[in-house]
Amino acid sequence: MKQLNVRLDDDAHQALAQRAEAAGMTLPDYARTVLAEEADERRHRFLTAAAHFSQAWGPAFEEEFGPYAARSTTRAQRDTAA
Repeated sequence: MKQLNVRLDDDAHQALAQRAEAAGMTLPDYARTVLAEEADERRHRFLTAAAHFSQAWGPAFEEEFGPYAARSTTRAQRDTAA
């Protein structure tokens, strides 16, 4: 396993710490997860294909099922409520 040292400004560090806490993770674990997901080529291909699908078929889904109602809760909030 490799080690990576990264310097962050205070705002970026605070934002990551808040997101880690909301996810119920330590800051190093959260940062490791975010970086691993960013480096995952399969994830990028999936997200690109999903965006294309959404653009191509979104209007048809909206016509059939109505507009998308965005959820405002985070995963941590849903897990806490369960």
